[in-house]
Amino acid sequence: MATRENFGHADLELWLNERRVTEIECLVPDLTGVARGKILPREKFKEDRGMRLPEAVLGMTVTGEAPDSEAYNQVISENDRDMVLIPDASTVRLVPWATDPTAQVIHDCYFHDGKLVDYAPRTVLRHVRELYARAGLKAVIAPELEFYLVAQSSNPDMPLTPPIGRSGRAETSRQHYSIDAVNEFDPLFEDIYDYCDVMELEVDTLIHEMGAGQMEINFLHGDPLELADKVFYFKRTLREAALRHKMYATFMAKPMANEPGSAMHIHQSVVNAETGRNIFSTEAGEPSEAFRHYIGGLQKYLPAAMAFLAPYVNSYRRLVRHTAAPINLQWGRDNRTVGIRIPHSTPEARRVENRVIGSDANPYVAAAVTLACGWLGMQERIEPSPESKGSAYHSDYQLPRSLSEAIGLLDEAPALQELLGNRFCTVYKLVKLAEHDEFMRVISPWEREHLLLHV
Repeated sequence: MATRENFGHADLELWLNERRVTEIECLVPDLTGVARGKILPREKFKEDRGMRLPEAVLGMTVTGEAPDSEAYNQVISENDRDMVLIPDASTVRLVPWATDPTAQVIHDCYFHDGKLVDYAPRTVLRHVRELYARAGLKAVIAPELEFYLVAQSSNPDMPLTPPIGRSGRAETSRQHYSIDAVNEFDPLFEDIYDYCDVMELEVDTLIHEMGAGQMEINFLHGDPLELADKVFYFKRTLREAALRHKMYATFMAKPMANEPGSAMHIHQSVVNAETGRNIFSTEAGEPSEAFRHYIGGLQKYLPAAMAFLAPYVNSYRRLVRHTAAPINLQWGRDNRTVGIRIPHSTPEARRVENRVIGSDANPYVAAAVTLACGWLGMQERIEPSPESKGSAYHSDYQLPRSLSEAIGLLDEAPALQELLGNRFCTVYKLVKLAEHDEFMRVISPWEREHLLLHV
């Protein structure tokens, strides 16, 4: 059988037959990273013909609404026309929690003329990856994904709380890197590791993070599209496993007021596609010009990119002072207080860690955007600021403080919008503006508590 990256139609058919698959979940990641699609009986799955879904599936708010805008309709047809979905055979995986043999496969979105839908998140990442490929380069990433386990509750007005562990008690204090705190949820994590093995997700390490019930999973480094697929699958897998253990798993950036937020740190490097040499290091093992310029690109363009990397109103509750999250775009070696960290490594493994991304970000969009910022830095030969040697937690804010501010900053970065695709950026901005407007119609408990009788 062919390797995953070379999977063809015949390989997919053989794979499905060997596992006696009876159903196939045909998945498309939308702008929010939510899995859309259809579930088909095996005999109805026609890889070469694809299936149909409305274009608007890719341009909805997190609540399922479409922006009412002429600019939106110039990109996504108001006639509610279909697009063609073709499976990427290399992404086929079993659904390990299904009762009957069930497969899941991620699809790419095409127009009827055979061109990829340019505002599909997977297409945007493909485009950025191809920019590197045309220059003889290959981007490499390794995501680290934080999340919370929380007790189940059907009332969204009630604050979230940590779940009950094996001891019969919930965490009441922070257990940073505690092995025993992770062991409280051994039955859940045993299922998660089993599921990940079946799905070939190649997760690396699991740790307990700072917050009560907060964990982090790390992925082995690899191709950006493959890693984005794995994060997409992992989010779905974790939620399902948690439900089976009577708890929720959440990737909200800030689910609990008095606990740290959750990030998706992305380690990234660039190698010569032919030789495999890391271009962030010179032949003598010193930091290269490309390394400096990549950092410079992140520093210049990340403020304008934050609407992609912190995509919800809630995202900015994480990016505040004294919460272990960066509020700056300084860079430093082995320094977790900066937004752009350079981990200790050999010259061959020299890399940049983007620490400003929230765990609520769409993994395809997040990977595409951070690689785009670094690419622009290398193309424009942007020099970074001097290295931050001490704690940067008390530095000035260098990131937008709200979603509306972030959307405004995006308009000031035409080079970034052009690289990602102007049509994609148009749809994305309009969706985010619609979500912001919807949020502003909600009256919060804080307003009722402090304004009702005092103003």
